[in-house]
Amino acid sequence: MECFSMGVVYTADVVSAGDGRNGRVRSSDGVLELGLASPKEVGGPGGATNPEQLFAAGYAACFHSALRLSAREAKVALAEDTVSARVHLERDESGYSISADLVVALPGIPEDVARSLVEQAHGRCPYSKAVRDSIRVGISLAP
Repeated sequence: MECFSMGVVYTADVVSAGDGRNGRVRSSDGVLELGLASPKEVGGPGGATNPEQLFAAGYAACFHSALRLSAREAKVALAEDTVSARVHLERDESGYSISADLVVALPGIPEDVARSLVEQAHGRCPYSKAVRDSIRVGISLAP
């Protein structure tokens, strides 16, 4: 099924082949080409990346970009800032789901300013928008 909307500026095109979580993914431009393996914690072989790690990488990078943009607009200089994402694979009687926790480190930034920047980033990050109201996302400031 194709989905188009006005204003598309980039489309990531990736194909999954083989056995899904234990298969391979490849982007149309060949930049991304990875074998996948289910984590040992869910009975898989481990030893390769998995969809949760890929989602965590994308969310951390996207949120970090939104955070940097918010800081630039607020004229706040960031240094040694990081965003860590933990994506949790959860299971209940209905099956599997995910949740996420983001930890934002903003060394040298006053807590009230840091919280404001994080709120702005969460409001503009495309990943945050995509998962809003569908998965639990916790966001905290690193100590």
